[in-house]
Amino acid sequence: MLISVCPTRRFAGSSALVLQRTGLALLLLIASACTITPPPKPLLAIPPAAINSYTLDQYRAAVAHRIVERNPSYILAGTPQAMLRSLVVVSFVVDRDGQIVKSSVYRTNGDDDAEATALSTLRRATPLPPPPARLLNSLGQLEMFEDWLFNDDGKFQLRSLASPQAQNFN
Repeated sequence: MLISVCPTRRFAGSSALVLQRTGLALLLLIASACTITPPPKPLLAIPPAAINSYTLDQYRAAVAHRIVERNPSYILAGTPQAMLRSLVVVSFVVDRDGQIVKSSVYRTNGDDDAEATALSTLRRATPLPPPPARLLNSLGQLEMFEDWLFNDDGKFQLRSLASPQAQNFN
């Protein structure tokens, strides 16, 4: 394509218009040659039943009961104190056989002893009850979260089974 520029002022406006239209046409030509590829689907599909369902709540309670059953000396009986020493949220993945594939502290206030207790009491409870098949993802696993609520004495309750917390300081 040959574009000439006229030295006279009379044609300067029309040359700019020709350049502008040519540039726009060129841009449209380039854009029409592009293809848009949608992002790939995630490899790991989470079944709808594993998201806030009654079945998930039942399984969470069964896991909590197993942790309590296997760690009786760490369990707080009665009402948790008004101001907890620590709250540790643990994320863990359970396979179809109830084995813990991985676990880690998801949220904490930095209490290393409470974190270690939460992780060790979870490990001590294995194998966990096998999760219902409809909760398993495409890898045959279920990711869960549980909260350990610690009193000053180092004993805890799990949020899934916890008593209401005290309302005043004694």
